[in-house]
Amino acid sequence: MVNISKIKMCSIIAVCLIGFYLALPNVMPAKVLEQNFKLLPSKTINLGLDLRGGSHLLFEVETGDVIRERLDSLVDSIRLDLRKADIERIGPKVVDESIELKIVNFKDIVSAKKILSKLDDGLEVAANNDNELTLAYSEIAVERIKEDAVLRSIETIRRRIDETGTREPTIQKQGTDRILIQLPGVGDPTRVKSLIGKTAKLTFHMVHSGNDVAGAKQKLPIGTKIMADYNEDSSREYVVKKRVRISGDNLLNAAATFQEGRPVVSFKFDRTGAKKFGAITKENVGKPFAIVLDGKVISAPNINEPIMGGSGVISGGFTVQEATDLALLLRSGALPAPMKVLEERSVGPSLGADSVKSGKIASIIGLIAIMIFMISVYRRFGVYASIALLINVVLIFAVLSLLQATLTLPGIAGIVLTIGMAVDANVLIFERIKEEFRNGRTVLASVDSGYRRALSTIIDSNLTTLIAAMFLFAVGTGPIKGFAVTLSIGIMTSMFSAIMITRLMVVTWLKTKKPTTLGV
Repeated sequence: MVNISKIKMCSIIAVCLIGFYLALPNVMPAKVLEQNFKLLPSKTINLGLDLRGGSHLLFEVETGDVIRERLDSLVDSIRLDLRKADIERIGPKVVDESIELKIVNFKDIVSAKKILSKLDDGLEVAANNDNELTLAYSEIAVERIKEDAVLRSIETIRRRIDETGTREPTIQKQGTDRILIQLPGVGDPTRVKSLIGKTAKLTFHMVHSGNDVAGAKQKLPIGTKIMADYNEDSSREYVVKKRVRISGDNLLNAAATFQEGRPVVSFKFDRTGAKKFGAITKENVGKPFAIVLDGKVISAPNINEPIMGGSGVISGGFTVQEATDLALLLRSGALPAPMKVLEERSVGPSLGADSVKSGKIASIIGLIAIMIFMISVYRRFGVYASIALLINVVLIFAVLSLLQATLTLPGIAGIVLTIGMAVDANVLIFERIKEEFRNGRTVLASVDSGYRRALSTIIDSNLTTLIAAMFLFAVGTGPIKGFAVTLSIGIMTSMFSAIMITRLMVVTWLKTKKPTTLGV
């Protein structure tokens, strides 16, 4: 243990130098980094919401709408399948979270149930004495659909927020139908909130011939509905066919651009969407085609000629920002269900600054107290342990910077705890060395035996703490994860600093001075 090869020695020194290199940007002014020091790494530790300030949003996914929308999509299939089987029926219609219809002939009940039960997984068909059938999803299927909606909402929200340039957002599921979003550094989340809250479901429908809104309000034509204009300042309405001819699910890309000096959104379909779009425009030349976003008509241009390239333009009197946001929403995909804000609050940067200041003071006081104790008890060896402790703190910040981890207040607590635990290994080693020297061994033999015998105990104690930290990370959320990350990193760097760095300094002292007494 007292012999260190040149390769190991160079490796230890290299790790320390790399650690200082990676940690340096965290203590340098941002202006200096931006201007001249291009050779320095650009990665720094990201401060969390509680340290940097920002916005805290809690959304509820209205999962009930997912079930109703899914049932609505089955209505046309029910009509088509029963018509093919030559089964007469009355309905169907969606009532709450089920579909109701009546089979005219009792003899067709069994056949109808077989056909309808195959429409979707988890769909249950029940019949009563009046030839009425009720279609509803089982409880297990409902829970599966709702959970899937929340998970897909999280992914869609993540894509939307990433495109706004917000760094290190926290997006996680809370409960069964809620999503927690934390945006560090975002003091006014108005734009982000509007982007997140929009379902952004894009569909294309044919406009009913004549678009007679007044007549439709008296008697609505079968298979149509009245939709308002997307522009809130406009009172215009449209009679639109319910059937979705093509949806935004087939979009390949969308981008904000200009046409005749006005902001518009250009879009392009994938191969399947382009084929559908080409067929629709070819069959309906001269007819109005409604572009609908979240149930409101953005525009309803006439189809002048077949559009076979699978691309088009949405124009709706947008501002540049509105066109940019709409393109972003279409690129990121539609939310599977509407969401509403349950809670919104902002954390001021002054509170975060106070927390950072308190964390610094606690860390410095703890560091100084430990160094004073180690030097007063172990003299020279205590100096070595103190130097290793300082390097350990640098390595923690280097790893956090490299991983682009987010530092929170519990994370600072993890660092402070690591500082206190870091010298445990040195205490074990030094006490073992003192014991061996008191038993009559030489200085060289005492140091060798101290490091060798204490090693297994050090590994065992740190490994059990590391396992506990990993469980905290796996099971915990938010602040608990932050604490677990810094604690885990601190355990690994402290083992390196306490064993390898102090050993390097002790061995160098032994070889250069060849002492006859420990002086501890």
